[in-house]
Amino acid sequence: MITITSLGGQSLKCVVGKMMLAVFPAGNKAEKGEDTLTLLSHPEEEPSKNTISWPGEYDIGGIFVRGLGHEEGAQVSFIVEGDGVRMAFLSTPLHMLNDHELELIGDVDILCIPAEDSKTVQTLIDGIDPRVLIPLAGKDAKNFAEVLKVCGAQGKEAVDEYKLKGSLPAEGREVVILKAGK
Repeated sequence: MITITSLGGQSLKCVVGKMMLAVFPAGNKAEKGEDTLTLLSHPEEEPSKNTISWPGEYDIGGIFVRGLGHEEGAQVSFIVEGDGVRMAFLSTPLHMLNDHELELIGDVDILCIPAEDSKTVQTLIDGIDPRVLIPLAGKDAKNFAEVLKVCGAQGKEAVDEYKLKGSLPAEGREVVILKAGK
């Protein structure tokens, strides 16, 4: 089972099996814990244990992580595979991805994307084509509303968490709006 919870803004908590992922935590600060893996959007010279902040491929605790570098490695997005599900966590500021980067991302089941520029978001969603889409609210409520409109999720009710217990949607795309947590 996979559970994704918003910690506010771009920060997420994602539980995959026994492993807890802290994705883009506030202040780019690593979480502590033996079964906790922290994914940081900006590289650290000497990241703490169980922290990934650089482009590359990693296999930790049965979770496969690929860090995808932007801006010559100054910013990192992540593709995570665990429990048979492939997830992409795109970092902010959002970048257009070239064909090679889209190929590296591959087939994604769950896409967590910053709700910034609606045209960029739409282009990335079309290129990645996830089964589940989780737009992440930023500081600009107007941009978030525009992205929800583009995704066809205007007026959709926000939920505390997203749980994937069985299989993904067979057809179409499910859009999930997470309530900002603490």
